[in-house]
Amino acid sequence: MKLFQKPGNKKVKVNRNIPLWGMFFVFLYIMVWSPVPLKAQSSNAQPDTVSKVKKHSPKLATLLSAVIPGAGQAYNKKYWKIPIIYVGLGALGYMANRNNGHYNDFKKAYSELYTANKDSTYMIDGVAFTLNGLDAGKNYYRRYRDLYVIFTAGLYLLNIVDANVDAHLFDFDISDNISLRITPSADEYWMAGPVPGIKINISF
Repeated sequence: MKLFQKPGNKKVKVNRNIPLWGMFFVFLYIMVWSPVPLKAQSSNAQPDTVSKVKKHSPKLATLLSAVIPGAGQAYNKKYWKIPIIYVGLGALGYMANRNNGHYNDFKKAYSELYTANKDSTYMIDGVAFTLNGLDAGKNYYRRYRDLYVIFTAGLYLLNIVDANVDAHLFDFDISDNISLRITPSADEYWMAGPVPGIKINISF
């Protein structure tokens, strides 16, 4: 776009070679990507005609937490929950891996002792185990490994549910404008006269 000025004339003229499709795309960009709510041009428009371009999406929060735990909480601006999620997942994952290591040790020892001599013992960390002791230890660590895996999966699912619930309540009005007022009233009924009662008003 070029600007030029005729001699002796202070009016600035704009080159008319501006493509119309370029102006259309600029206008479309402003309409779609502007974060400012768009209001109806008419002054008589009702409040419900105001449309927000960008809304808080529970689906997006759920998807983010499903892909990356804690990402949905960041999207909901609940940043304080992210360390809790990762500390919990880290601790549970560590315990599951630790028990799985002990399970593999006892499983290997049980297999070797069963093949070599069932009546002998096997040393693990300076402790002698019989075949029955190795079997009991193998089952013990397998049980707790599975429990910690279940707890880890449960915390992961809880992270998704928490992000979804917080996203639904993100725009919930908790201001002081919501109030409950109870006042006495006297209503008149046919052939009964005034009847005392109470009136409940809920303001939004």
